[in-house]
Amino acid sequence: MVIVQRIVIRWTKQGRGAAEAARRREVPAAFALPPMPDAPLVRHDLLAEERAGYAPAAVVSDHTLPVRLDGLRFTVSEAALHVTRTPVPAAYPRDRFPGQVFVLRPGERARYQANFRFSGYGTDWYYEHWIVNIAHEPWRRDVFLGEDVGHEKDERVSLYGGPR
Repeated sequence: MVIVQRIVIRWTKQGRGAAEAARRREVPAAFALPPMPDAPLVRHDLLAEERAGYAPAAVVSDHTLPVRLDGLRFTVSEAALHVTRTPVPAAYPRDRFPGQVFVLRPGERARYQANFRFSGYGTDWYYEHWIVNIAHEPWRRDVFLGEDVGHEKDERVSLYGGPR
């Protein structure tokens, strides 16, 4: 079983100040898992938005493999889980080209972090910080709550125009 927990922290231009940044940092990097369906890949998606006071709203979904989920592609080959980056449309930075992020053997976990600036049809931007926890093991409520992540990749950049 593959378990993906994606935590999206979303804010607007008005929420860029220090007080809001402190509130965003309070959002945990992992949550306990709810009961999940029996499927090749299950996803626990959490959205913590500025407009909701960063209280996370959660959705669980199940998928077959291979699957592409929000900028990452998941495939299995010879019992190993391959996680590959795919383009994220309408986002800055644009130079995150497709490429392998992780190869996880059964029993291994990983954490991927990235941030983006998005524009829609209007003139306003919004920002997102993604924390994607991945486990190639059976479901346990606390699978992501331990310290033993195993593999980490941090692709966060400065979204406001200076050094990170």
